[in-house]
Amino acid sequence: MPPGDLAIIIPAKNEADRITATVAAASKLAGADIVVVVDDGSTDQTAALAAAAGAHVVRHARNRGKAAAVETGAEAVQLIESGAAGPVVAGLGPRYLLFLDADLADSAAEAGPLTEPVRAGTADMTIAVFSNRVRNGGFGIVTTTAGAGIERATGWRPAQPLNGQRCMTRAAFTAALPLAPGWGLETGMTIDLLQKGMRVAEVTVPLSHRATGKDWRSQVHRLRQLVDVSRALIAREPVVRRVRGRWPRQLGKASRG
Repeated sequence: MPPGDLAIIIPAKNEADRITATVAAASKLAGADIVVVVDDGSTDQTAALAAAAGAHVVRHARNRGKAAAVETGAEAVQLIESGAAGPVVAGLGPRYLLFLDADLADSAAEAGPLTEPVRAGTADMTIAVFSNRVRNGGFGIVTTTAGAGIERATGWRPAQPLNGQRCMTRAAFTAALPLAPGWGLETGMTIDLLQKGMRVAEVTVPLSHRATGKDWRSQVHRLRQLVDVSRALIAREPVVRRVRGRWPRQLGKASRG
């Protein structure tokens, strides 16, 4: 594979049924010469299947949450680029980072437009807006909480605040550290980057993934999401109070893309 400018990071837990297709599709994206799958404590064959599909695989011995998996993935990319994790992948220096969910399957091949504003230098981070949304069994409480919290903190409300499909510069990722724990990752990242004056754009893409169901496990998952999102917002509340006097001047630049 010729040297590229894009590293793809895929956090995964028990995604054996979709990880092969996701890795195969993501690997075909233009400029993608590094694909890292972070197996976050899976009990199935996720890691083995990801490796067989051609990904670099890093495993967490126990489930540590999405934010920890994302950080591990970014660290792995740096090691691969430097040659510390094996043969160096020669290229143009630090790559743009594209984060994709493990259950995108074949639709991961449609993620390319997320990279365009970042490569063009018009955005520091892009957030996907799915054009093919699957209805699920929730009431939108977590999404509404995240969107309202981001708007209160930055003056801008994203269409899909919890969407984890994001492309960003290495500088933007560094600026977002430390990441909000667990499922508060996306909410905290959006607030932190906008408050630091970085440019965020939304990009509509025909991606799709497995919808969360209606059973009790799905409801427990939503409750955990709500707790993590709420914690991310509470942790940033002192900053919100300090900057509220600046409104309506925009803290960062956000656009629909």
